[in-house]
Amino acid sequence: MKKDSLFVWFPVFLCLLATVELFGQQATIKVIDQKSRETIPYAHVCIEGLKTRTQKHSVTDMNGKTVNDTKEIAKLAVSFVGYETLVDTLKPGQSKTVELKPTILSMNEVVVTAQFVPEKVDKSIYKINVINSRQIEQKGANNLNDLLKNQLNMRVSQDGALGTSLSMQGMSGENVKFLIDGVPIIGRMNGGIDLSQLNLNNVDHVEIIEGPMSVIYGSNALAGVINIITKENKVAKIGSHLDTYYESVGVYNLDAGISLNRKKSVFSVEGGRHFFSGYSESDTSRAKTWKPKRQYFFDSYYIYAMEKTKFKIGAQYFNEKLLDKGVLQPPYFEHAFDATFYTLRYSGRVEGSHQFNKTHFLNFLGSWSAYDRIKNTYFKDLTTLQEVLTSNPEDQDTTKIRSWLMRASFASGDENKKLNYQAGIDFNVESGSGKRILGVEQQIGDYAAYVSAKYEPIAVLSLQPGLRMIYNTKYKAPLVYSLSSKWNINELYSMRASYSRGFRAPAIKELYLYFVDINHNVQGNPDLKSENSDNFNFNLAYNHELKDLAYRAEVSAFYNDIRDIITLAQTQGTLYTYVNVDRYKTAGGEFKVGMNIYPRLTLNAGIAQTGRYNSLSTSTESVSKFKFTQDVTTELTCKFPKQELSLSVFYKYSGKMPQFYIDGDSIREGYIQGYHTMDITANKGFMHNRIRLSGGIKNVFDNTTIAAVGATGGAHGAGGGESSIGWGRSFFLKLSFIFNQYN
Repeated sequence: MKKDSLFVWFPVFLCLLATVELFGQQATIKVIDQKSRETIPYAHVCIEGLKTRTQKHSVTDMNGKTVNDTKEIAKLAVSFVGYETLVDTLKPGQSKTVELKPTILSMNEVVVTAQFVPEKVDKSIYKINVINSRQIEQKGANNLNDLLKNQLNMRVSQDGALGTSLSMQGMSGENVKFLIDGVPIIGRMNGGIDLSQLNLNNVDHVEIIEGPMSVIYGSNALAGVINIITKENKVAKIGSHLDTYYESVGVYNLDAGISLNRKKSVFSVEGGRHFFSGYSESDTSRAKTWKPKRQYFFDSYYIYAMEKTKFKIGAQYFNEKLLDKGVLQPPYFEHAFDATFYTLRYSGRVEGSHQFNKTHFLNFLGSWSAYDRIKNTYFKDLTTLQEVLTSNPEDQDTTKIRSWLMRASFASGDENKKLNYQAGIDFNVESGSGKRILGVEQQIGDYAAYVSAKYEPIAVLSLQPGLRMIYNTKYKAPLVYSLSSKWNINELYSMRASYSRGFRAPAIKELYLYFVDINHNVQGNPDLKSENSDNFNFNLAYNHELKDLAYRAEVSAFYNDIRDIITLAQTQGTLYTYVNVDRYKTAGGEFKVGMNIYPRLTLNAGIAQTGRYNSLSTSTESVSKFKFTQDVTTELTCKFPKQELSLSVFYKYSGKMPQFYIDGDSIREGYIQGYHTMDITANKGFMHNRIRLSGGIKNVFDNTTIAAVGATGGAHGAGGGESSIGWGRSFFLKLSFIFNQYN
C-alpha cells in the first residue's frame, strides 16, 4: 500500500516541483500604456538590487514583457520615449504589470537651463519652451533654422551668403544667447549666429527661455537663451544610428553615430556630411542667390560616472565651405571671379558634477572654442578650369575668434526646504585676430560672480532673487539683478512674473571688425557704449488633463526697455557702421491654446503681437510710437499608433514687420511685408520604430522674396526693395536606422 502510494504521489510531486520551477523562471514584468492598455514593446527596464547595487538592463519583447530574475528586493525603473519614467519596488519571483503614463503635455520634460538642479518644466520658476526629439522629427528639421522658423514670437531673417539669424521678443543679433550644453556658440556674422550651421543630428531637445537671463548667463542674454541639449547614451549597451536626407532643391545629407556603454564608462562618436547645391529663382547665370555649401561635422564625448560623481570630456568640429560663383567676365565670357568662404568651429570641453548628499550639488564646466572665417578669391579660367588667387590683398582674409569659459556653481536643491540657493562664478575671455580686426588683435574679458536664492514662504509660492557682479576689461559694468516669482494658484492655474536688469558689452566684431565683400560693407566702431536694459515678463498658464483628453492655454506679456542699443547705420554709400540708438523698446504678448486627444490628435495654436519703438536723441525726426506686428501659428498632428504613422501640418503667418534704419541724424521707418508659410510632413515607423521614414513638403506657398522698404540692401539683405524668405517649395525624404542593444 505504501509502495502504491509512493508510486502515485511521486509523479505528482515531480509535476508540482516542475510547475514551481517553471513559474519561478517565468516571473515577468509586463509594460502597458496606462490609457490605451496596449502593451509597449522595446520599453527599457532597469532592475537594481537594493543590497548589492548591481544593475541589469533589458527591453520588453513584442508583447511588452521581460523576465524578472532578481534574487533580492530591487528597485525597478521603466522608461520609454513619450512616457513618464516609473520607479517601483520589485520582489524576487514577482510578476508585475507596469502602467506607463504618456506625457500628453510636456509638463514632465526635465530641463537644465538656468536651474539650480535639473527639474521638470512645470516646477521651474522660469517659463521654458521645450522642443523634444519627437517634435524635431515631426518637423523634418535638419538645423535650428528649420526648427525655429515656425515658432510663435520668433522671426528668422535670411541672407544667401551670411545664412539665417533670429529675433525674439523684437530683439535680435547679439541679444540672443545660443548655447550647446551650456557652452556659448561663438562666430557671429552681422551680429547673428547662422542657424543653418547648427545641425540637429545629435540633439535630444532644445530649451528656450524668452526674456533676459543676464544674472545667470551674462552678456548676450537680453532677449533670451536657446540651449541645445545633445544626446547621451544612458541605458543602451550599444547605440547606433544612420540618417539620410534628400530635398528636391539640392540638399543631400548623411550622418551616423555609435556609442558604447560599459559599466561606468560611455563613449560616443557622431559625424556627418551635409551638402546644398545652391539655388536661384531665375537660374540664368553661375551666380546664385542661395550659395552652394558643404558641411562636415564631428562630435564625440567620454563619460565616467559613479553613484554621486560624473565626469565628461567632449570635442566638436564643424567645417563649412560656401562657394560664391561670380558672373562671367567680358569680352569672351570665359573667366569669372569666384570666392570661397570657409567657416571652422571647433571646441573642447570638460565638465564634472558631484552630489555631496541628497540636496547639495557642485558643477563645473570649462571650455575652449575657436571660430575661423577664411575668405579666398580666385580668378577662374572656365576653359581649363584652372584657378589662381587674385593679387588684391583685400580679396583674401582670415578672421579668428577664440573664447575661453570657466563656470562653476554650488547649489542646494531640497524640495522639502523653504530656502534653496545657488552661487557661482562665470569667467569668459574672447579674443579676435586678423587683418580686418583693428590693431590686428583684440581681447575682451568678462569676469563675474553670481548668487541666486529660491524662497518658498508657502507651498504654492516661489520667489527667486538674483544678483550678478561683473568686471569687464573694456566697460564699467553695473550690478545686474533680477526677481522671479511663481504662484501655483491651484492644480490648474499657475502664474509667473519676473523683472530683470540687463547689461551687454559690445562684441569684438562690433568694435573692431571690418567686413567687406560684394554684398556687405560693415565697419566696426570702437567708440560704442554698452547696452543697459530693464525687462519685465508675465505668464499665466492653465493645464488640465482628463482620461483621454488634455488641454491647455496660456497668456504671456513682455516689456523691454534698452538704452544705447547697438545697431547698424548707413554712413555713406554702401558703407555701414555700428552706432548706439538712444532708446529701443519692445512690448507685446501672446495667447496660446493646445489640445491633445490621446493618442490620436494634437492641436496647438497661438497669436502674438510685438511692438517696437526707436528713439535717437540727436534726431530731428524720431520714430516715437510703437509699431506692431502680428504672428499666428497653428500645428496639427494626427497619429496612428498601430501603423506607427503620424501626419503633421505647420502653419505660420508672419505679419508686416517694421524695421528702422538711420539716415543722417534721423531714424526712418521701413517694413517687411507679411507672408504665409506652411509645411506638411509624414512620419512612418517600421520594425517598432527601428526604421523611420519621413517625407513631406516644405514652404507649400512657394515663398522666395517679399516686398521690403528700408535698409534691406547695402550692409545686408537682398536689396532692391525685397527681402529673402526662402528658396521656394521643396519636397524632402528622410530615412533613419536605429540599432540599440541593451544586454
